Amino acid sequence: MPRPIIIGIGGGTGSGKTTIADAIKREVGDPITIITQDSYYQDFDHLSIEERARINFDHPSAFDNALLISHITQLKNQQAIEMPVYDYVHHVRTKNTIRQKPTKIIIIEGILIYENPILRKLMDIKIFVDTDADVRILRRIKRDMNERGRTLDSVIDQYQKTVRPMHMEFVEPSKRFADIIIPEGGSNAIAIDMLVGKIRNVLQ
Repeated sequence: MPRPIIIGIGGGTGSGKTTIADAIKREVGDPITIITQDSYYQDFDHLSIEERARINFDHPSAFDNALLISHITQLKNQQAIEMPVYDYVHHVRTKNTIRQKPTKIIIIEGILIYENPILRKLMDIKIFVDTDADVRILRRIKRDMNERGRTLDSVIDQYQKTVRPMHMEFVEPSKRFADIIIPEGGSNAIAIDMLVGKIRNVLQ
């Protein structure tokens, strides 16, 4: 198999990164490996649950970038990896992993994937999903309450204290590293069609 194409999909929380990744996977047709940066939070099991709850999970230091870079490099070199599984309720890495095999296309998606220069250099195509803040917060509330066991008050409190400030400090400035900017996320069908066409051309 030729060297995989590494595609980054960055953008703020709730911007539509996963929707874009799923659309690419559906439309391109070839097997695609999707790596989520959220799976690579640091393992904070040495801290109490109260201390874990106070961690700023939107700061670059919350992520285990060394492991993520190692895994992307392994996939690029045709080696399978064991992707971590994170427990978002208790803020710890579980004992389980998900085996990911190398494919022709590997997608990395996350809010801070462009903050790390080593990680950026591993990517062949860098996409930034640019969605209005009010849309993003509504999506975040829905996701965190339905999928991560959070209360409405806790989601709003976290958004005000860390999510929005970290977005302005780290996520928004990382837009300048993108090759392609997609406004309005997964609802931008024209941008997705153009992106899929570009990926097909690269594959050929």
